Amino acid sequence: MKTTITWQEQMAFTSTTPSGHSIQMDAAPEAGGTNSGPRPTELLLNAVAGCTGIDIILILTKMRLNPTNFSIEMEADRADENPKRFTNVHIHYVLEGELPEEKVVRAIKLSRDTYCSVSNSINAKITMSYSINGEVSTQIN
Repeated sequence: MKTTITWQEQMAFTSTTPSGHSIQMDAAPEAGGTNSGPRPTELLLNAVAGCTGIDIILILTKMRLNPTNFSIEMEADRADENPKRFTNVHIHYVLEGELPEEKVVRAIKLSRDTYCSVSNSINAKITMSYSINGEVSTQIN
């Protein structure tokens, strides 16, 4: 996989992804940017959510289950000292539909343990929980 990132001005960069899409990135004004795009750290969290979300939909579909709604809520902590890496990430999956809890838990665990290359590429403690049709679960171990 290869990508090209080109400096635009100040702290702004544009990335051309291997699939041909462009992503604008920038820093906050207090860091010398102009806020013309998301921060790279924001994109990293979104990449984790997108990766695990795709996994879970693929797995549930293979189980012949079809969520009627699905969203992912994320919270992350960062270290105070440079490089200010993510230290803890919590992912909460919000699903609706006729979904047996044990199959949802299996899909989440398969994404976490086997399939999500993005979450398995970062050095942070990642915890997960879910709710189905408004019924909140405990954390997944």
